[in-house]
Amino acid sequence: MQLVIISGRSGSGKSVALQALEDLGFYAIDNLPATLLGALVDELENGHSRRIAVSVDARNLPEALERFPAQLASLKQSPIDCQVVYLTSDARILLERYSHTRRRHPLTRDSDMTLAEAIESEQKALSGIRDLADLVIDSSRLSVHELRSRIAEQVADHRSGQLSLTVESFGFKRGVPPDADIVFDARCLPNPYWEPSLRDANGCDPSVIDFLERYQDVADMKRDILAWVRTWLPRYQQSQRSYLTVAVGCTGGQHRSVYLAEGIASALADQHPRVRLRHRELGQQRRLDSGGL
Repeated sequence: MQLVIISGRSGSGKSVALQALEDLGFYAIDNLPATLLGALVDELENGHSRRIAVSVDARNLPEALERFPAQLASLKQSPIDCQVVYLTSDARILLERYSHTRRRHPLTRDSDMTLAEAIESEQKALSGIRDLADLVIDSSRLSVHELRSRIAEQVADHRSGQLSLTVESFGFKRGVPPDADIVFDARCLPNPYWEPSLRDANGCDPSVIDFLERYQDVADMKRDILAWVRTWLPRYQQSQRSYLTVAVGCTGGQHRSVYLAEGIASALADQHPRVRLRHRELGQQRRLDSGGL
């Protein structure tokens, strides 16, 4: 049985994620009281539902959320393939989303909290689930289509016992990706941005590749990152990790980090099945299967 527990901040896309899983054949339940998780699994395990998705969020009673870690630990010890997926977004973006839709935040319905206070209170209430999540997805810059695609590829298509590996490029000026497990900093490398002819190009363009490959430091960093990941990836797999995101950042996330992420993902795909490559600032993502692109 595959059980996916969707949680996260209101307005971050939990309903979209749950609907995406339902469309893919999951038996989906929204706003399940966390205390009923065990009973639900026992009930459906004896039936015909082998793929279940439930949403557990801040609408639960505080004591139910406090008991969630113990319930999850029990589920993890069973034969069930259980994943916890946590969705988040930048607080400013959540404020904008609620302003545009004019919906009420769940925590403001029976209280005098402001929207900003409710968003902050919800984050604290769900911190225990966030800390236990197998996968964190930041939907701040994702369209509905992109979020559904992420859910389909990384969650619904997940295989028990197999680590899902993502290599991501990003720009430090927009912050480190919340879902990054390992971060490498490429800002010390020569920057193509200062070449006027390369400023509008990116790390996938031949002109930028030619520029970066002139420097030994670039080759050394790519070699060292690959060596580190190849050395430690088996250890992460042995620790029963379901997801691992290796992020490479430069200043703007356009040149150096993109170039390095491309090379690292391509090299890892020769040994690891279904590596996912994502360029956050370029808004691009794709999957690399064994054997390269």
